[in-house]
Amino acid sequence: MKEQNSSIRITIHLLLSALLLQPLFCSCQFKSPDNAESSKPNIIYILADDLGYGDLGCYGQTNFLTPNIDNLAANGIKFTQHYSGSTVCAPSRSSLMTGKHTGHTFIRGNKSVQPEGQYPLEAKSVTIAEVLQEAGYVTGAFGKWGLGPPGSEGDPNNQGFDEFFGYNCQSLGHHYYPYHLWHNQEKVILEGNVGTQTKEYGPDLIHKQALQFLDDNKDKPFFMYYPSIIPHAELFAPEKYMKKYRGEFEPEIVYKGIDGGERFRKGPYGSQPESHAAFAAMVNVLDDQVGEIIAKLKELGIYENTLIIFTSDNGPHHEGGADPDYFDSNGILQGYKRDLYEGGIRVPMIAVWEGKIEPGQETGHISAFWDVLPTAADIAGAKTPDNIDGISFLPTLLGNEGQKEHDYLYWEFSEQNGKQAVRMGKWKGIRLNVCDNPDNPIELYDLEKDPSEQTNIAGEHPDEVEKITEIMSSAHLASVVFPLYEKQ
Repeated sequence: MKEQNSSIRITIHLLLSALLLQPLFCSCQFKSPDNAESSKPNIIYILADDLGYGDLGCYGQTNFLTPNIDNLAANGIKFTQHYSGSTVCAPSRSSLMTGKHTGHTFIRGNKSVQPEGQYPLEAKSVTIAEVLQEAGYVTGAFGKWGLGPPGSEGDPNNQGFDEFFGYNCQSLGHHYYPYHLWHNQEKVILEGNVGTQTKEYGPDLIHKQALQFLDDNKDKPFFMYYPSIIPHAELFAPEKYMKKYRGEFEPEIVYKGIDGGERFRKGPYGSQPESHAAFAAMVNVLDDQVGEIIAKLKELGIYENTLIIFTSDNGPHHEGGADPDYFDSNGILQGYKRDLYEGGIRVPMIAVWEGKIEPGQETGHISAFWDVLPTAADIAGAKTPDNIDGISFLPTLLGNEGQKEHDYLYWEFSEQNGKQAVRMGKWKGIRLNVCDNPDNPIELYDLEKDPSEQTNIAGEHPDEVEKITEIMSSAHLASVVFPLYEKQ
């Protein structure tokens, strides 16, 4: 009997020990989706506007400094083969929101509607915000939307965002001293910018609201989407930033725009006599804002439980006095915004997550905007929608084995006489002028040997060209609103 009692006591002791030690072991692992909502990681996605692959110090920029963004790379992982959803604003954002490439996502071009906004996402679209909202996240968007006018089915409040503050319309987002912004359904008139006044800098107002969102939701899991309008033209920065760079980038480019009259601040860019200085100043503003977001997370004690991703929506532009060649904004890549060459769609991407992502990493994992939705769903323990094109890159972030790879990436762009592109392993295929001839010859590049896409080797690899031709046919679903084969 004593031996039996002793055996019972030992068994109970072992069970209690196991229960006590369980939290210790669990705390060393990635938290499961079944944990309490408070333990779910926060997600912040910072999207620059027209920032080139080479516009950051950590990607080779030497003309000006980006210390806060570079610090993200030093403390996290830098992607060297990450791609935007498209080569212009609206379809790139549509791809990001829906997890679908531009052969499938609803918005495939920059089509405006009156009196303000762009053609809306469909009501049936399932966005990253809706997926995370369903998983218990508070969702906020702060910056430029461009996927549907106020009150439409594409309005951010109708696409999963609890709060929105910023520019609904990307055309009005050209202006850094706008007459109004939107806070959900409220049109916020900026009295300091009446007439030609320049007292209220749009990015500053948006940034303030984003920091307030962090304050308000520090005790809840949140998704903060931060689509900045920097450094899209027009090229305007506050004077305290302009003073730092004035005269540093001679000879200057003088851009003559619209400075008054009926079209003033309704789309056309304002004049900028110091375009080089203004561009560097704007990137400085963005870098400071990134630093302030990091500082706020640390102040609130939530930095370690927050995944931060920084990227850009497409390649650099030539608009409003911008001079990407002067700043080597593309690095070694060919092409700019509106191109499907690498310079138009390969973008910087950095991810940092204290204690989860090993610092100082670099990865060549081939990924794109449509991968962000399934990645966020994995992190949140949410169900990934059916019929998307994305593949979660969470294994790459965490340094785990088992990262799935894409068979291919696909883009189409209905403007400029129609374009298609495919990335298939090391191969890159591009077809131009598809409106004139959908069967135009495909250019083929070996990106491992020729990342600058200088030598078309289609004639030497007919088998690869045939595979890419088949992908271009199968990956494209016809769109009534954004038809690929009709001139826009």
